[in-house]
Amino acid sequence: MNVERSLRLIAGLFVTLAAFLAWTVSLWFLAFIAFVGLNLVQSAFTNWCPMMAILRKLGVRDGRPAVRATESAA
Repeated sequence: MNVERSLRLIAGLFVTLAAFLAWTVSLWFLAFIAFVGLNLVQSAFTNWCPMMAILRKLGVRDGRPAVRATESAA
């Protein structure tokens, strides 16, 4: 699994868990859902996300394919 897929998985799990907690525990968990959503929006514009930096430090591979010297010359 690469960084981008891992990020989508984590964001989906965070939102699902927070929605369940908002329904069962406290509506304040909706603030966490808003935080995740706003972070995804800012990462779309800046191409930087704190979770992606954490995943890279943990050794999750980048999703960008490696470009070979023969492919770049074509």
